Amino acid sequence: MERYLAAPDRYDNGMTFRRCGQSGVLLPELSLGFWHNFGSVDPYERSREITRYAFDHGVTHFDLANNYGPAYGSAEETMGRLMDDDFRPYRDELFISTKAGYDMWPGPYGNWGSRKYLMASLDQSLRRMHLDYVDLFYSHRYDPETPLEETLQALVDIVRQGKALYVGISRWPLEALRTAYDYLQQRDVPLLIYQGRLNLLDREPQHEGILDFCAEKGVGFISFSPLAQGLLTDRYLNGVPEDSRMSKGKFLKQSMLTPELLAQLRQWNTEAAAEGRTLAEKALRWILEQRGVTSVLVGASSTAQLEKNLKAVR
Repeated sequence: MERYLAAPDRYDNGMTFRRCGQSGVLLPELSLGFWHNFGSVDPYERSREITRYAFDHGVTHFDLANNYGPAYGSAEETMGRLMDDDFRPYRDELFISTKAGYDMWPGPYGNWGSRKYLMASLDQSLRRMHLDYVDLFYSHRYDPETPLEETLQALVDIVRQGKALYVGISRWPLEALRTAYDYLQQRDVPLLIYQGRLNLLDREPQHEGILDFCAEKGVGFISFSPLAQGLLTDRYLNGVPEDSRMSKGKFLKQSMLTPELLAQLRQWNTEAAAEGRTLAEKALRWILEQRGVTSVLVGASSTAQLEKNLKAVR
């Protein structure tokens, strides 16, 4: 590809930015997640096209984790190549996050929430992404065995060491979230954001009270899996395509597509069409209309798919 020059109108083409809680950070309503489609098994040039398209259309937030790929670590390696090839001149316009909490390397120190794991993992992530710091570092999951204070103090020290500007947590239960908020607030490293699964089919953060807590305390909220890995699109309204994620059966099982669910999806699709939207656009808009939501993480396997999702914020 030729040398990348970002579109001069990238902030004037319809993207809306929302304040993240009570911080100074503004995030685009749609952020780009690297969970799938950016690993070593994926064509680099396609990943490059998607990220260029995203940034050219106001998507400034790229969300990663240490074990995104496959293979583990390879999505961050792709990010490192993208920084070197395209985005180094635009580093200060980007908001890059990564996480640690799930299994990453063998042995007792490559998983969960210990200080050793979190700090070692972030050092590895920075090397893979060719970065001096990340804008946001998450504890990727709640660890019931490690003292919360150990995990949280590691986050505090990571910020004080300059390796991350902000910290967040992902998928912690409400009481642990309360503890995290108080602990971090008392140490002048406020909790920036909570990442949780929220979509039309999974409303647990609402039912548990997490969204209300975040809104009341000035903590941002970002939704992952907003389209339920493709269920909330037109992909499965008329069966299971051979090349679909469900046909591969790793994260989506065909048994999930019950007659009752299919009927609900078709009803939502009919409602969306009456509104002049696709089912995916309706699903994304629903999340963005919920109290306390800052941004929605979308994946993309092509620029065409990303273009469709961006219509939900215009």
